[in-house]
This record gives sequence, C-alpha cells and structure tokens, in this order.
Amino acid sequence: MEGEPTLRLRVFDLNCWAIRYLSKRRQERVQLIGDTLRQESFDLVLLQEVWSEQDYSDLMVKLAGCYPFSHYFRSGVIGSGLCVFSRFPILDTLLYQYSLNGYPYMLQHGDWFCGKSVGVGVGVTAPLVSLSLQLHAEYCREKDAYLPHRLVQAWELAQFIRHTSKAADVVLLGGDLNMHPEDVGIRLLRGWTGLRDAFAEATRFEGCKNGCTLVPDNCFTAKSELLPFPLGIRIDYILYKAISSFTVKCEELKTTTGPAPGMDIPFSDHEAVMATLLIQRQGQAVGATLGTADPVLMDVVTEARTEVGVGLRAAQRQRYSTGRMAVLALLLLLLQAAAALGTLAGLGAEQPFPKLSFCLLAFLALGVVVLATGLHLFHTMEVKMLHSTQHQMWMALQALQKRP
Repeated sequence: MEGEPTLRLRVFDLNCWAIRYLSKRRQERVQLIGDTLRQESFDLVLLQEVWSEQDYSDLMVKLAGCYPFSHYFRSGVIGSGLCVFSRFPILDTLLYQYSLNGYPYMLQHGDWFCGKSVGVGVGVTAPLVSLSLQLHAEYCREKDAYLPHRLVQAWELAQFIRHTSKAADVVLLGGDLNMHPEDVGIRLLRGWTGLRDAFAEATRFEGCKNGCTLVPDNCFTAKSELLPFPLGIRIDYILYKAISSFTVKCEELKTTTGPAPGMDIPFSDHEAVMATLLIQRQGQAVGATLGTADPVLMDVVTEARTEVGVGLRAAQRQRYSTGRMAVLALLLLLLQAAAALGTLAGLGAEQPFPKLSFCLLAFLALGVVVLATGLHLFHTMEVKMLHSTQHQMWMALQALQKRP
C-alpha cells in the first residue's frame, strides 16, 4: 500500500465443510465455491475445512487468474483444512498448532486428528497480517467438555496475535471460532488483542438475521443442534484492527443466505461471510492498545481462568484414573507371569494348564496397560498445558492490576 492513501479490501471467509468421502455433494460444492470466487474477485479469501488437498489444488488451478497467490496449511493427521487465496503477494507464512485440541479417543468428533491451528499469511498490503483459523467445536452447549480446551486455544491465539503482529500495520482474522459472540472465549480474544468485530462495526449489513452463519434453513445443518436457537447462531467471524499509521473501517458486511444463485444447495453447512474494509493511512503512527477497559478485561480473564481451572481438575481426575488402570493391569500381568513361572517349575502339574485362556487374558492385560499408559501420558500433558495457561492468565491479571 506504499503511496496509496486508501484501500478497499474485499474479504471472503467460509468454512467449506469439504471432507473427502463424508461431506455431502462435496465436489459439486467445491466447484461452486471456485466459480463464485472467480466471478466475484475478492482481494482475500480465507477458507477452513478444506480437508482434501486435491480440492485445494483444484481451486488453485481454477482461481489462478484471479488469485495468483495462495497457500495451504498442513498439520495434524488429516490436515488443518486451512488455506488462503490472495490477489496480493504472500511474502511469508506460518502455522501455529494449538497445544490442546480435544481427545484422540473421541473418534466421532475428530478434532484431535486434524490439528486445529491458525495459519498466518503476511502480505505487502500495509503490511497486512491475515489469519485463517478454526477452534475446537462445541458439540454440546449444556455439557461442553471442550470449553477448557477452546479457552486455551483462544488464549494462545490472542497471545500469538499480540506477539506476531507487532511489525504489521493491519491485522485481519477470519474463521470458524465455534463460539457465540457473548461467550467468554470471544470476549477474551477481542479484549486481549483489541480486535474489532466486522459485524458489530459494519456501516451496512445484508444477510442472515443477526449475522448468523449456522441457520436452520441450511439443508446441511443438523437441526437438533439449533433447537435452542430458532434464528441460528453466529460462530464465523471477520475480526480486524489497525496497529500503526492506518485506520480500518468496515463499510459493508454480507452473509450468504442459503442456496447459491441458480443452485439447489448452499456452499456449505456454514454461511459465508464477506466484508468490505476501508484501510486508510493517517498522519502519525499509533501504538497497539487493548480493546477493552482494564477492569472489564480483568473480569473476562478471571472468568476464563476459572473455566480453565475446572478443566484442569477434570484432567487431573482422568490422569489419576488412567494411571490406576495401568497399574492394576500391570499387576495382573505380573500375577500371570508368576503363575506361568510356577507352572514351569512344576507347581500344580497335576492340573492341566489353560494355555488359551492364559494367553487371551495376558493379551487383554497387555492391551489395557498400553492403552491406559498412553492415556495417562496424554492427560499428563493436558494437565501441564492447562496449568501453564492458568498460570499465564494469573500473570496477566497481575500485570493488569499494576497498570496505573
């Protein structure tokens, strides 16, 4: 943006829900997304849940004329699903994978296997730091077992933004945060980074009521998840802030509203979010500031720290249970070994030795030892990360209290 007083940046953000072999009409929807992006010609496109690299490659070929710069972020077992397409050069990229991301034994959810992350692209515009990300899904709002993990992710994301955006002029974040606007994780992220919500700041808005991105009318949305929310929920966001000698204003925000034009299906189970941002250079550079008053921010950090503490105690109980299970299974193996040695020494030779039952029980005990030990190690790491985050939040509270 050298020499330019203003720039209008058009941003497109979408959770694509493009999972190979599982997503409904995936190839058709990916084709539709590519056609729409080529026609609309946004400046920056942030996509999540593009789990198939072949889908990304197809989009890259289709969009090469409009978006000559792109990057796919790889992480986890099946990939982060994050990618970015840009009209401006991407000078550098970075992927940060959250330290906690659900549980490997929750196969029906699968968040652990994809390695939820935040992908960062640094461009020449301003310079602009753009982030595409996704946090752990909620699944059950009444009994949200993943809330502590999602808060750790929100805290790490906030810290990551603060420490990596110091050389930037504009920070732009888009993605599926899997949190409602009033949730503590969103308040923590916005308060600690000073990011502004494009929906709340937009001069003009067009789309689903209240900016909802998961709506009951979407044919791919699980209606049971939205029963408490008849209008839908807003969990996809475009957040932004200016750091130095620039100002950013959201002139317009739009969401898609169901089926794509001329089609009988929407792009995804999420509605897309589109923003037009006006970036202007101002005379004097200003430093980055927190976006929330310190007393309010202290309450938010305290609330988040309390929830992390609840998760820490639950993880400690899980660690104890899995450790006890491993010890009991190991004792059973030792008893079996003693019985086998006694048989070899001739004790109890008058009775036949049940080899088949003995081997089956030994294999079962060994399997339990391996599984329980693995889970014990996993929950030990979980305890350490929750404890570390809780301590970081405590230090943040101390720093806020000392401010004049």
